[in-house]
Amino acid sequence: MGPPMTASSTRPGSAPRAPRTTGAHSQAPAPDSPTPCASSYHRLTALTPTLTVRCAPPRGGDGWLPVAELVADPQAVEELVTHDTLQGLARYGRPLRPDVAAGFGLHRLVWPVSLLFTVPWFLERRVPLLGPGDVSVRRGPTAVELTVRPEAFACLPGDPAGGSPQARTAADGDALAAELRDALGGFLAPVLAAFGPRVRRGPRVLWAMATDAVVEGLWYAGGLLGEQERARAELSVLLAPPAPGTHTPGAHGTAAPTPAPFTPGAGFALPVPGRVGAPDTDRARASCCLVYTVEPEGMCTGCPRVTRR
Repeated sequence: MGPPMTASSTRPGSAPRAPRTTGAHSQAPAPDSPTPCASSYHRLTALTPTLTVRCAPPRGGDGWLPVAELVADPQAVEELVTHDTLQGLARYGRPLRPDVAAGFGLHRLVWPVSLLFTVPWFLERRVPLLGPGDVSVRRGPTAVELTVRPEAFACLPGDPAGGSPQARTAADGDALAAELRDALGGFLAPVLAAFGPRVRRGPRVLWAMATDAVVEGLWYAGGLLGEQERARAELSVLLAPPAPGTHTPGAHGTAAPTPAPFTPGAGFALPVPGRVGAPDTDRARASCCLVYTVEPEGMCTGCPRVTRR
């Protein structure tokens, strides 16, 4: 996705790119496709030259990696991390620490895959109920391709597709947001578990890393769509910390914060009354990307190593 490892590298662009109408990347489903969420995927693909989403069964071979294989086979994770190790050496001119290479690889996977969930929610108020067996990825030097097989989905009352056997109707917007957190969290849980031993981070930090990728991904997509501020506002609500003294049931009946398993809070800076222009730090990350280990001057102002001092 371009330079991927600092907050500034995934900041939304100032304007959407022109849609592409020719070439191999134009084969995404048309907006009127009956496949749930296909319209959102088509729109996202048309706006960015670095990400292509096709509604199709998972693929293997020729550089394609089914996510189901990634979460089931440690060797698949090893090969992906090796790829990022070589990329890091080429980019920075020095070897990456093994855990740093694994963290880069995790970010570069979660960042685009999370858009399969968040963009349909943002554009259509539909949440695809995907599992690792529904997605495959192919990463090139400067672009990412995804296949996704959306079938079951959650939607709001009154959705034109709500009568489909694959539809699950949520009571309201808050309930649909909970469906999004549950669906995306359920998808990412085995991915984080597969990367955990290589990243050498515990569950709390892994979910913080995932939260950063999810937020930065939709924030960037919102910029391409010309709706950066709405993306910022809706992410802030989606991941809002619970009010004091309020909890929802977590795993095994234990208490969990409202946006669990994600880190509470989207991290966006609050506007300063009377101030004109962007704040010094647009967003405080929940995790450190560790890019400073190979490029010390690359540390961003939103890094927790800076903002939490």
